Amino acid sequence: MTTAPPDATVRSEVHADSCPEQQPRTRLWPGLVAAALGLLGAVLAHRFVPAVGILTWAVALGIAASNLRLLPAAARPGLGRLTKRLLRVGVVLLGFTVSFQSIGALGLGTIALVAVALLSTLVVTTWLANRLQLGRARSLLIGTGFAICGASAIAAMQEAAGADEEDVAVGVAMVTLFGTVAMVLLPLLAGPLGLTDLQAGIWIGASIQEVGQVVAAAGTAGASVVAIAVVVKLLRVLLLAPVVATVSIYKRVADPEGTNGGRRPPVVPLFVLGFLACAALRSAGLVPAEVLSVISHLQVGALGIALFGMGAAVRLATLFTRSGPVLAVAAVSTVFIAGVSLGGIYLLGLS
Repeated sequence: MTTAPPDATVRSEVHADSCPEQQPRTRLWPGLVAAALGLLGAVLAHRFVPAVGILTWAVALGIAASNLRLLPAAARPGLGRLTKRLLRVGVVLLGFTVSFQSIGALGLGTIALVAVALLSTLVVTTWLANRLQLGRARSLLIGTGFAICGASAIAAMQEAAGADEEDVAVGVAMVTLFGTVAMVLLPLLAGPLGLTDLQAGIWIGASIQEVGQVVAAAGTAGASVVAIAVVVKLLRVLLLAPVVATVSIYKRVADPEGTNGGRRPPVVPLFVLGFLACAALRSAGLVPAEVLSVISHLQVGALGIALFGMGAAVRLATLFTRSGPVLAVAAVSTVFIAGVSLGGIYLLGLS
């Protein structure tokens, strides 16, 4: 029997200790490749079906890759690390889409209307989902998605809500399905309801979840409606920050010691502060238009990879368990936010 010389053993051990990060870095590469392919697939799918956003496609492709066993086991650890990091990066960069000046131009009446519709939808949807026993985390994610800005809001709320990947996937599926229905119906109803361009823009922007769906719905009524609807939608995006911060503070007060290894939850998540800082930079005019365009692509890419990773952790066997109550909650939430927004337009006499 042949044994290695002692000095060879020592050299081998010293070499291994001198590169402690070599193995983790090696494991990250399969995840990077899978993430890049998933994002590319989502972008291409969006080009063929523009009504479905890139983020929604990313979740769907992640679920498909995992459940069809197209995702190698070696890619899962690296993909999981990317998901957690890029989720926060994507939400922070989302702040660059918001301009305080354009939102202020809406006027106090419209701002109040959007805030009331958002908060009441969040409360009613979350309450109903809890009553139907969907679970606190899933209920909060669905409420956040329908009240604020769809997949982006759901992704931003995941950690504060203590939700898992299946909760995220269910929420995204619901806002996609019912947001698409609203995208078709609201422009058709604007005429019979006698809404002016301003009223139609406010109604569409305050009622539909995804930015892409808002643009598609308002586009059928003209450029002026699109401009109004997008600004109203961005107001809802801005309100994402205080809503997530409020939930985080509530969790801290209700469970001051935390449930994750004794760690206390943050008063305000750092990514929320980053979001507000980016919005401030955009509003101050410190970021050139060319840079904003690049940042927009980076933001979609970061959230797209994160949501692909979330989708890859989902098992279809349990995804749509008790789908009836979920569909009922989503339907009620869709009708509720559209009804409150329309009622507010009539009540305030916006024209």
